[in-house]
Amino acid sequence: RFGGGSLLKRRESEAQERRGERERETRQKTRQKTRRGEREIRWGKNTDGSREERTKITMPVPDQVIVHPLVLLSVVDNYNRVAQNTRKRVVGVLLGEVKRGVVHVTNSYAVPFEEDESQGAIWFMDYTYHENMYAMFRKINAREVVVGWYSTGPRLREADLEINQLMTKYCKQPLLVIVDVKPRGDGIPIKAYCAVDEVKEDGTERAKKIFVHIGSEVGAHEAEEIGVEHLLRDVKDATISTLSTEVSNRLSALGDLSKYLEDIRCYMGLVLEGKLPINHEIMYNLQEAFNLMPNLNVEEVDKAFAVKTNDMMMAMYIASLVRSVIALHNLINNKEGRMATAKGKVAEPAKKAGEAKA
Repeated sequence: RFGGGSLLKRRESEAQERRGERERETRQKTRQKTRRGEREIRWGKNTDGSREERTKITMPVPDQVIVHPLVLLSVVDNYNRVAQNTRKRVVGVLLGEVKRGVVHVTNSYAVPFEEDESQGAIWFMDYTYHENMYAMFRKINAREVVVGWYSTGPRLREADLEINQLMTKYCKQPLLVIVDVKPRGDGIPIKAYCAVDEVKEDGTERAKKIFVHIGSEVGAHEAEEIGVEHLLRDVKDATISTLSTEVSNRLSALGDLSKYLEDIRCYMGLVLEGKLPINHEIMYNLQEAFNLMPNLNVEEVDKAFAVKTNDMMMAMYIASLVRSVIALHNLINNKEGRMATAKGKVAEPAKKAGEAKA
């Protein structure tokens, strides 16, 4: 009797160990990374003692970041007020919402920030000011939540990971958007980053946070586009004429076109050499673009271009003649006015002398 009881207990313990191994294998198999984030299966006990799966979905890495014009204006205004003509940077909080893996940054506000230029690990952010501002913004628009923070960089710095960790209290996966307030080249002046865990494959080191780049662009709603257009009407340089502006824009566009054509030539060369596989989608787009080009070997097209060019040159020639005639007319009027003024000045002393003799 005692031997049978010990055997039963041993079988029960072995069955329990097998169940535990199956549960561990299930947890390992069901831990999978999806496009929307990492899905983890957690196990818990119900009130009746049975076990059930409890799923926890962590915050995903966004696919794209869209920054609205109001945010850029706010960042530039903050920089001009606080750190203009200095080497300092300004920091603020980004507000917005997430839609289908795309983060829309629609608003922002500045936060008092100081850091030691010689020692980047020493920095200060007014945490109380941030909480008060966020509470007021939540009263205005509850849909806008904290999605990250911004910096005028213009590059990543030593304290950025610590600041990003501080923002995880309000957002599980905060974004870092670096705004270049003094852009020197073409392209949008923003770069978006997100912190992820880096784990060595051999497991020799602990996981650490690193920043990965995320695609970003500048987008706007219809109302924002109208407001930006009204602002741009008043932003004009009086020293640059409209003609020179158009010419510079055309030169810039031709330069970009030349770069794109060079990239196409390099790609086609690599495909012909067999170093790159053929991408049928790219080939289809190139064929469609080349089919849209006019055939200049057709006589009718050549004649139409010549007529259009002659009409434009005639309009420019007539405009130059009219401008020259108007300039000469104004010169003659100016000379006649000066001569009349000089005669009046000469006649006035003679008139006074005659009155004195009388």
